[in-house]
Amino acid sequence: MTEAAVHVEGRAAQHALHTYVHGAVTSGAAHAEGQQHPIKLYLVVWGWLFVLSTCSYLVDYFGIHGHLRWSLILLFMVLKAGLIVAVFMHMAWERLALAYAILLPPVLVLVFVGIMVFESDYTHLLRVMFFAPAS
Repeated sequence: MTEAAVHVEGRAAQHALHTYVHGAVTSGAAHAEGQQHPIKLYLVVWGWLFVLSTCSYLVDYFGIHGHLRWSLILLFMVLKAGLIVAVFMHMAWERLALAYAILLPPVLVLVFVGIMVFESDYTHLLRVMFFAPAS
């Protein structure tokens, strides 16, 4: 190789390195300028998670039974999961389309489970009414 070719290759490599370093610095600056959440937000969420967990424990402590017990436990569980998803998984700050893409399927599954529960009660009632042994 001649000295001119080495000089041209050296300038090309230097330009590529300069472009890479400039891109890295720019992306680092953009990352540093990104959204920062105050620590108070996380402490408040941790506090609410503690309160909701305590309430869930108190349902068992006070001996609540039946549908009320399971309704309260599921309510506290859904509230805790919602807080975790919204704040710690940063879904509260995502675009609406992404939030719908992640949150809508579990909601639909719960709706279908509810439909199946009501259908099972109806089917059980019909079996008892029509197929119960005559006494």
